[in-house]
Amino acid sequence: MAGHLSMQGAVTDPVSDNDTLSTKITLKEVTFQGKSVAKKLEEGAFSVNALEIRPNINKPVTLTDLVDRTAGVKIRREGGVGSDFDMTINGLSGNSIRYFIDGVPLETKGSGVTLDNIPLNTVERVELYKGVVPSYLSSDALGGAVNIVTVKKRRNYLDASYGIGSFNTHSGDITGQYYIPGTPIAIVPTLAVNYSKNNYMMKDVEVWSEDEDRYIHTDRRRFHDSYFSLLGQLEVGVTGVKWADRFFAGISYSKTDKELQTGAMQNKVYGEASRHSHALNFSARYNKQWGSLGTRLSVSHTRDHSETVDTAYRKYSWDGSWLPSSGNEINNRTRTIRVYRRPLTVVSAGADYNFNLHHNLALNYMLNRCGNDRSDKVDKKFEPSNDIVTKHILSLTYSQRFFNDRWQTSYFIKDYINSLSIEQTDDYTITGSDLIDSKATKCYYGAGAGSRYTLREEIAVKASYEHSVRLPLSRELLGNGTTVYPNLALSPERSNNYNLGVFGTWNFGQGNRLSYEANGFIRHVQNYIRAVVSERDGMMQYVNEPAIDIKGFDVEVSYLLNSRLQISLNASWNDARDLKKYKSDGNPSATYRNRVPNRPWMFSNLEASYTFSDLLDKDDRLRIGAACQYIHWYYLNWEAFGTAATKARIPTQYPVDISATYSWHEGRYNITAECNNLFDQLSYDNYMLQKPGRNFAAKFRIFID
Repeated sequence: MAGHLSMQGAVTDPVSDNDTLSTKITLKEVTFQGKSVAKKLEEGAFSVNALEIRPNINKPVTLTDLVDRTAGVKIRREGGVGSDFDMTINGLSGNSIRYFIDGVPLETKGSGVTLDNIPLNTVERVELYKGVVPSYLSSDALGGAVNIVTVKKRRNYLDASYGIGSFNTHSGDITGQYYIPGTPIAIVPTLAVNYSKNNYMMKDVEVWSEDEDRYIHTDRRRFHDSYFSLLGQLEVGVTGVKWADRFFAGISYSKTDKELQTGAMQNKVYGEASRHSHALNFSARYNKQWGSLGTRLSVSHTRDHSETVDTAYRKYSWDGSWLPSSGNEINNRTRTIRVYRRPLTVVSAGADYNFNLHHNLALNYMLNRCGNDRSDKVDKKFEPSNDIVTKHILSLTYSQRFFNDRWQTSYFIKDYINSLSIEQTDDYTITGSDLIDSKATKCYYGAGAGSRYTLREEIAVKASYEHSVRLPLSRELLGNGTTVYPNLALSPERSNNYNLGVFGTWNFGQGNRLSYEANGFIRHVQNYIRAVVSERDGMMQYVNEPAIDIKGFDVEVSYLLNSRLQISLNASWNDARDLKKYKSDGNPSATYRNRVPNRPWMFSNLEASYTFSDLLDKDDRLRIGAACQYIHWYYLNWEAFGTAATKARIPTQYPVDISATYSWHEGRYNITAECNNLFDQLSYDNYMLQKPGRNFAAKFRIFID
């Protein structure tokens, strides 16, 4: 954030007028400069990307799309709109990454709510912590965390948008805030709806040809992949009263309907299976600064209900045809309508005390209790069970600031308490239910530190370390009822994370600025949790790998010219290796020192935009932009298996996107047109699941302040 104030600066020409002395004063021009909250966060002691949403709020994109373009971060999708995705931050991925909204776990909104569902117009910034996660999030994240910070400005406004795109895709968001006149009471409604048929073309898939009496490879459209999501929320609260700086109570409802087109691999085609979920959440948030003591408390309870329907005894092909089968589509067993009720209670509390300008102490606590009440509507042989996973996470942080904030340091310790109550015993050969103590409580400890020293505006260094623990998620332990088997014998992950970075900014005046940042990292992970797919039935299960070593770096450079042309480039490289030297039977492991498969290990992003002003109207703006990604090829499976000619590889990809946004009436009206995958490149992700080809989107947004 920067600006200037013009005043005049020399004293001349005293003039007498009716005994009154007038003086003509000329003051020199004064320039002032400031930093946004996001910029200050990035310049803190920990390795973090702070993504400001405002420059992209008019685009027909999701938070997932924007996060995927930041340094050190890579997202792999399983398909089109609404598909599951996997995020990698500095080499660690999947459930090693935790998601929050205003410091509260995102899962409180419902299991169907992801970064894709959160409306852009409710978000101020997204904080991506890499390697070391601050204690105030009270998290057991291993590789990083994503914290969505919502807009909290005190003003009345209405913000609405509608988007339309290829493959029958539609999205609509509306949010606002209204302060009752003469009172501190605010009403904040939010509604977001997304729909897509996802009927994009699948290229080079295998189908049976009656004419040729053999299987051939051809192009076919997806035919059973519709997605619908709804998120509604209403919050009512007060700000700036004697007993609270901010207190809000809210209720939210989310609903997701998803047709299932494939299993974990695209050679497993479904034609009737589907997944449905809905969740009702009640929450309250409280903040108050009592002199040097700051306090916060949030309480949330969610009734989460999901249902997976798999009742067709059919085996589908990519042309929509099917043959009778002896079992259902997902796992070739009996018909099922599997029901999961997962009540979730989350309590987060914190207090921090400023002894003076240089010393601060903070205490944080989080309770996360998730149930797993399973039943089946049609499979009478299924044994219902009610499993409970409870986590308590305590942390204590001591922070120092010296030399006018040029040197910042934080030290923290964490205590992780994990309690299990497991009832399910079916499929014990797969789930490991016979290997565990069904009612166990265990305690784990972690600690870390981070420090940053600013030599001058152009150069600063930072370093951080954490011994972290990640407790398995309910999805990993208990499965998801569709494509993921439970693994009740999973052990928590442990990791020693090291980070070292250098960053700085050169300001050349007149809207010209160059910023850079470079980070190196090392991760030593024990009991690494990895998803493994069975090619026989297309099902997935999470398993422990004894040890994984990860090292790498990421670098980002951005340049702003005349406050109009902006160019940014980032590149990332990570090397994750299997350190399991011997198998469980004592024989040497063939995958020892192999790179971990099915994950990108080298990628980069290039973005450029130019803004025109006062084209058709005094206050209008036209912003045109382009973005290009580069993802280096990587192996689908362990590189030790198979010959070089037969190993499955996900090829090198370089999709290009272009966009144009026109805003007028001081930003009240905004319209954007965008083309993604401009050159219609065949793109893959998880287990070679194809992503959409060339597609178009448009979005209209109106903002009334």
